[in-house]
This record gives sequence, C-alpha cells and structure tokens, in this order.
Amino acid sequence: MDKIIIKNLEIFAKHGVFPEENILGQKFLVSAVLYTDTRKAGKTDDLTASIHYGEVCQSIDAYMRIHTCQLLERAAESLAEELLLSIPRLEKIELEIKKPWAPIGLPLETVSVEILRQWHTAYIALGSNLGEKKRYLEDAVASLNQLPLARVEKVSNYYMTPPYGVKEQDDFLNACLELRTLLTPEELLEALQALEQAAGRERTIHWGPRTLDLDVLFYDDLVLESEKLCIPHVEMQKRKFVLEPLHDIAPYKRHPVYGKTVREMLEELE
Repeated sequence: MDKIIIKNLEIFAKHGVFPEENILGQKFLVSAVLYTDTRKAGKTDDLTASIHYGEVCQSIDAYMRIHTCQLLERAAESLAEELLLSIPRLEKIELEIKKPWAPIGLPLETVSVEILRQWHTAYIALGSNLGEKKRYLEDAVASLNQLPLARVEKVSNYYMTPPYGVKEQDDFLNACLELRTLLTPEELLEALQALEQAAGRERTIHWGPRTLDLDVLFYDDLVLESEKLCIPHVEMQKRKFVLEPLHDIAPYKRHPVYGKTVREMLEELE
C-alpha cells in the first residue's frame, strides 16, 4: 500500500500528567504515515483522488489543541481513531507523538509514543431460533452498524435451517455480515456478547435455543487461539448454515488455515 508521510508537525497543546502541563501547555511533534492507494491520483493529478496532507495537518493540530490527555498513549490512540474515522481512503496509520523536554527531572531530548492502527474486515455469523427471529437479526445488524468503531458493509440473505447439535428445538434463522472495524478481536467479541445479552440470550444449554447468536468467523487473515476466542471459527467449515450465507457476501474469501475458499468449503459439504 502507498504512503503519504508527515514528519514532526509542531503543535502547542496541553497534554501531560502534571496540572501545570494541562494549564500552560508545551510543544509536541507529531509524525504520521498515511496508508492509502495513490494510483488514481498519480494517473489523474486529481487531489480529490488522494489524501490532502494539508487538511490532515490541520485536523491533527485542531484535535491536539482541543483535547487534553494525561498520557501520550491516550492522545495517540484517540487521534488515530479520529483520523481513521474522518479521512476518506485512509486505510492504516502509523502515528508518533513526541514530547520534547518531558519534565522528569533528568536531561532528556524527547520521549514519544508510536502506534499502528488500521481498518480490519471481520465476518460475523448471526442466528436466532426464539421469538421474532428476523427482528433479532435485523436489530443486531443495526446495532453493529451503530458501533462507534464499526461499519456494516454487506449483509447476506436470511436462511431458515434445522437446528445443529440439540435437535429438539425450533429451526434457526441464519445470516452473515461483513464488518469494517477498528476494534480488536477481543473488543469485537465483547461488543457481540453485549448485543446477545441485550437480546436476552441465556447460555444454559450448549447448542440450545437462543434469541441471538453472534460469532466471529474471520478477522482479516488472523489465526488466533485463546481461552475466549478462536479465529477462524473452529467449526465453520462443517456448517452449511454458516457457509451458505457467508457465500452470499464473500465466496472467494480464503480460510487462512485450510487454504480453501468459502465456495470450495460449501461445495465439499454439498
């Protein structure tokens, strides 16, 4: 991916742990690497096809001046989020905030925090077999689209499917969606579980009936195994009720472990 680089933008702002830093303020240096596709701008000489680095500098200056943070970590995190959310075509950002002459009682040229943040693509499976199933799924889609750090890009068709695991229960309504997000996998899991809880889900029977079930299928090409989360979803390749709606929106998405596309995995099941 192409880069637009801003180095050592000087800003006077009021960030710091000590009260006098929040009142008197001091100089900060901000550097940013903006990841975007500059091909169209390079071919057309059209500024609107790229990222206007002058406007980005003005945005950085305004944000750093208006907001006050105790920690450089907080200033960097919130600034990166603001830029990723507000600047079209910005896919990823490397951001460094330097604090010259930090008040630590020792000679020091500068201290800095450097972070890398970017948009991620996650695929989420949705299911319900209690109450107003379609309403539960539609409300979940709307709620995910309203998360501050997420945007729903695509939603599959809805499929009525027989229950998996425990057979003595009502049929499920299933779907999948594509989510563009700045959330980490763990933060995304917390958001999904909060939506399940708000829908009145009760985890009493494994594979039992539920008002709303939300699972992370893919997160970019990440392979993750932890106590709380496994990505890609450990049994998705065995479940037609997952692969069929996923095929609607991402037929050529390739499983990072098995190396097969969603279409290939679905064809093997059928």
